[in-house]
Amino acid sequence: MFIADVIKELENFAPPSTAEDFDNVGLLVGDPSEKLTGILITLDTLEGVVEEAIENKCNFIVSFHPIIFSGLKKITGSNYVERAVLKAIKNNIAIYAIHTALDNHRLGVNKMICDKLGLQNTSILIPQKKTIKKLTTYVPVKDAEAVRTALFTAGAGGIGNYDNCSFNLQGQGSFKANQDANPSIGKIGEVHFEEEIQINVVFPAYFEHKVIKALFSSHPYEEVAYEVITLDNEYQDKGMGMLGELPEECSEKEFLSLLKETFQTGCIRHSELCGKMVKKVAVLGGSGSFAIENAKRAGANFFVTADLKYHDFYKAEQKLVLADVGHYESEQFTKELIHSFLSKKISNFALILANTKTNPIKYY
Repeated sequence: MFIADVIKELENFAPPSTAEDFDNVGLLVGDPSEKLTGILITLDTLEGVVEEAIENKCNFIVSFHPIIFSGLKKITGSNYVERAVLKAIKNNIAIYAIHTALDNHRLGVNKMICDKLGLQNTSILIPQKKTIKKLTTYVPVKDAEAVRTALFTAGAGGIGNYDNCSFNLQGQGSFKANQDANPSIGKIGEVHFEEEIQINVVFPAYFEHKVIKALFSSHPYEEVAYEVITLDNEYQDKGMGMLGELPEECSEKEFLSLLKETFQTGCIRHSELCGKMVKKVAVLGGSGSFAIENAKRAGANFFVTADLKYHDFYKAEQKLVLADVGHYESEQFTKELIHSFLSKKISNFALILANTKTNPIKYY
């Protein structure tokens, strides 16, 4: 097995195209054509983590956070980023970052937080927009089923809980060759009418290359008429944050105790308590201040996130309680999530959870 094979599995699970525009996901360091010796899974790739990979004979580090976030103009070892990258290069270790591609996954970072808190009836808090596309094409009636099947196999027609969905419009006209010619090759000779079906399918934007390839390989015409447009619909299966419900409501102080125990944090910064029972909870691992209004509109009693600033807490406005559990603490379960996924795909290589403590924040 090669490093590229592991990358393919990771990107089938959490496609880089679903990451946020500001992010830097994917292979950051190394050669994907190298044979795999072992995988070290970490939240952050620091120099100590690279040393741990060397000790465990792992030549591939799968990291949640990207060690290279903005451009590097030099690599001299003058700071913690350069030292980690330099040591990885010297020891032929590849580094892959998954970050917001996993944040936006319905079974990703925020689903793990919900599971740890015992939340039920979960849904995406901020569904992604403009990430659903629609393909329209015209196919001879006799070939329609084969084309539909190829498109479905490539990932079209599946959004959320719906699979293999398309709709057709009958009776479209087309030109084809004379009676002695093969109409499947789309030549234009003498004109006469052949019935076609218009096929419409929707698909996640990250499947576009596969869907178009499937269309061309299955369509009988040499010149395929088709159109792809981006829809305004929200993609309920991808997006930031998650909303869920506790099995039984509890007091605000009881829920704060649950947070402290679950995240094993030194302290929880929170806004003023509202004096209400807690049932509906919004969560967003990492920096989540941008989602405060979304949590309020969703009717959440609590919004659990990290990196809230002083003035962010005013935005609670007695409509919910904002709870900052810490950036590292909110994402600490991510290593477990990545390990669980890869262990189902790769059984004959070492999959090691990094022991290096990467949380830069200490509590006194």
